[in-house]
Amino acid sequence: MQALSIRQLSKVYRNSITALRGVDLDVEQGDFFALLGPNGAGKTTLIGIVTSLINKSAGEIRVFGHDLDAEPAKAKNCLGVVPQEINLNLYDRLDNILINQAGFYGIGRKAARKRAQASLEQLELWDRRADIARNLSGGMKRRLMVARALVHEPRMLILDEPTAGVDIEIRRSMWGFLSDINASGTTIILTTHYLEEAETLCRHVAIIDQGRIVENDRMAGILGKLHEQVVIFNVREPLASAPELAGLGSRLISDTELEVQIGPGYDLNEAFKLLTDAGVRVMSMRNKANRLEEVFFRLTERHEDQTPEADSP
Repeated sequence: MQALSIRQLSKVYRNSITALRGVDLDVEQGDFFALLGPNGAGKTTLIGIVTSLINKSAGEIRVFGHDLDAEPAKAKNCLGVVPQEINLNLYDRLDNILINQAGFYGIGRKAARKRAQASLEQLELWDRRADIARNLSGGMKRRLMVARALVHEPRMLILDEPTAGVDIEIRRSMWGFLSDINASGTTIILTTHYLEEAETLCRHVAIIDQGRIVENDRMAGILGKLHEQVVIFNVREPLASAPELAGLGSRLISDTELEVQIGPGYDLNEAFKLLTDAGVRVMSMRNKANRLEEVFFRLTERHEDQTPEADSP
């Protein structure tokens, strides 16, 4: 069964702006799925329609087999949503926020207290349960929103920019938590502008631009579309000049940093072999740019060239 199935989804706003143009999209049960796109591409509109915050113009949406039009309550019960904007009751206690949220899904107060405790413990907020949300840091508010979305134990979690504005430590901690709940069976759909985040966490990715899906594949398949990658090698002994590497481009960034362009027909193993043959000992390496970022910009730039009008919000 698909966790989410979208067919020919369209949205035209009253000001005649077209946000979505016949979108088809499937998300498998148990997947960790990235929905990416530039600002104004239609991501927020698509998520808003799936979560019933925005009315569609045409199309069909099924959530774990439940038609969103015919069975809205059953479809919504399957969803937990973390919106991009902080929309908490900032003057209520953390535990009350979660207990009240559980009540919206018909969960009795006794069971809601247990659910609230479990969710707050998962997000490492239980010791702050009696605090009002206003007193939390920005990162803690983000975690509280995730806890609130999980309190009714949804089968699918939708995260719209969940780590926006939080520091690196909290972001990494959030990555580990999300990976754990996905491993336990929760389907996750993630929108993010941190493309490193999507590459690290997600198995499938769809890229939307100007209201259309321009790429939809496994993460490995999309990254495989790169015809070249640029790698920075940190070397043990200082180099006076870049070594000649047959078939690969190379240049010195500093006497201990070597930039290597690995083109079609070559891979990292061959680059390491050529460096070893040249007497270069590698200490560490890193990609010059995030690989998904390179694919993302190539696809969206190409689509913009093919479709010059930009009429999505």
